Amino acid sequence: MNGPVTVGVDASEASQAALDWACDEAALRRLPLRLVRSPELPSGRQEDAALLAVERSRATARRPEVSVTADLVEGKAREVLTEAAADAALLVVGARGSGGFPRLLLGSNTLYVAAHAPCPVVVVRTPQAAPDAAVVVGVEGGEHEEPVLAHAFLAAQRQELPLFVVHAWTYPLLLGPGHEVPVVYEESHVAAEHDRLLAEVLTGWRERFPDVPVTTSVVRSNAARELVAASTGRQLLVIGRHGKPRGPLGRLGSTSQAVVQHAECPVAVVPV
Repeated sequence: MNGPVTVGVDASEASQAALDWACDEAALRRLPLRLVRSPELPSGRQEDAALLAVERSRATARRPEVSVTADLVEGKAREVLTEAAADAALLVVGARGSGGFPRLLLGSNTLYVAAHAPCPVVVVRTPQAAPDAAVVVGVEGGEHEEPVLAHAFLAAQRQELPLFVVHAWTYPLLLGPGHEVPVVYEESHVAAEHDRLLAEVLTGWRERFPDVPVTTSVVRSNAARELVAASTGRQLLVIGRHGKPRGPLGRLGSTSQAVVQHAECPVAVVPV
């Protein structure tokens, strides 16, 4: 999509980190940058407009080559941001606590947007990684993951960074009588099959992106645990968001939720 890189703006430190990240990403993609804010209080519209003007000026100073617009949009923040994502190439939000609960690792608005936005959402936290850090992508091995791999390879290519591909697996669950999966597994055989699966998935992508160095990790482990561990010191972690948001609150799946909550680098959540 050739829409803008859109970023949610507030007065938090996390929002400023998100704005800086969005500025740099818009420059890399040669796309315009759109700043969006919803008034926190009806009486504070003037202050919100002033904040937007300051942040727009800061974005222009950081990346003069990027066309920057700023919009103050009435409505609940989560709904405003989700609607703004409809015509965006990418939506960027800061990781922050909200609602007076400082122990929350991520704001409820951020989690909602990551679960509902129709475009990829990048959740940015501070501090930023070293400029030469790798891009990481979590892969299950299904055909539906093309948007996730495309996002990861393009991100690595734009920034001239290596790509680290993580595939975590566990033994299938036995569902009960009549289940055809054998009770006893030979771990080396199962591991070899997962190695083969990942190599097969990546073959076409290596050919399309010969300039992107790729390393892989195939491990028997919990996917969320491995991805969070791999996020330390990285430039970006890319994961997929499968299907519709779950439950009455519209949550992410368990793996995506854990990764977005606990990863130590920016996380791109890509709808598949």
